[in-house]
Amino acid sequence: MHVVLAGGGTAGHIEPALALADALRRQDPSVGITALGTERGLETRLVPERGYELALIPAVPLPRKPTPELITVPGRLRGTIKAAEQILERTRADCVVGFGGYVALPGYLAAKRVGVPIVVHEANARPGLANKIGSRYAHGVAVSTPDSKLRGARYIGIPLRRTIATLDRARVRPEARAAFGLDPNLPTLLVSGGSQGARHLNEVVQRVAPLLQRSGIQILHVVGPKNELPRVDNMPGMPPYIPVPYVDRMDLAYAAADMMLCRAGAMTVAELSAVGLPAAYVPLPIGNGEQRLNAQPVVNAGGGLLVDDAALTPEWVQGNVLPVLSDPHRLYEMSRAAAEFGRRDADDLLVGMVYEAIAARRNA
Repeated sequence: MHVVLAGGGTAGHIEPALALADALRRQDPSVGITALGTERGLETRLVPERGYELALIPAVPLPRKPTPELITVPGRLRGTIKAAEQILERTRADCVVGFGGYVALPGYLAAKRVGVPIVVHEANARPGLANKIGSRYAHGVAVSTPDSKLRGARYIGIPLRRTIATLDRARVRPEARAAFGLDPNLPTLLVSGGSQGARHLNEVVQRVAPLLQRSGIQILHVVGPKNELPRVDNMPGMPPYIPVPYVDRMDLAYAAADMMLCRAGAMTVAELSAVGLPAAYVPLPIGNGEQRLNAQPVVNAGGGLLVDDAALTPEWVQGNVLPVLSDPHRLYEMSRAAAEFGRRDADDLLVGMVYEAIAARRNA
């Protein structure tokens, strides 16, 4: 069996694809896996690092909304679809699983032309154009939120790395706090604006940090590799404020924390819900509003707070985040609500959908 994954561009597309690849290999170590990608995407680094084959095709950016540029897409797609077809034929693909992004649409259209079954996974609450089109031809459509608008969709969550999906925060907490130089017993706020950081979050946290420390809260702040680390003078006896440029073990960061202040990307929301870590979500203020939609269900379930980027101030953190961190019972209730909403088994459920699609095609 050979499965082709189409989900390049950003980590939000690539990481679920790689989690599925790992799950497929756990079930059948002999399965062949090829990931479609482009020269400009993060997949050029992430896919080879995980030991999977990467096959490159030309990039054809898709407009996020219907625009006059949309009419030029078919012409630009022809060569990309042909390149994807050749990869499907070379690998003798049994299924194409798409996750959105630049490579998903040519992957779907190539699969349709050569008769390879399609499975679509949509991570965001508001589906992208590629997955809207791909879902029309798919044998199965999986989504990350229960109120997705994709027709015939099955709610499974987002496939997660095993280090996240199997994380026991309470058991790992002593090791995690020691790894970051945190106090083993103090309430801990984790802050991150995503893989590149978020300047506004960084500025607000740096301003409110002394107040939080005086209130008995310690802070682990992931500022992003391209942002300057703040100068910190941790006074003796004060809870530590620890800024770092990047964390490559987010499982340890999650285990160390009692609450997180973060953006609301689909992967972030899924990971925090799965591990039961409550968060104050600050949706990215640009785009089509999908980050607010990503966070809204877990917030409605009681597992987080939601604040507009423009409303995030030191005063808001003091009035909303500090009371949660200072109340062990409320932290426990929010953690339980997040965990009840989260899904840890999406990778295995998606493997089942891949097998179902292949079996349906063979039986047709």
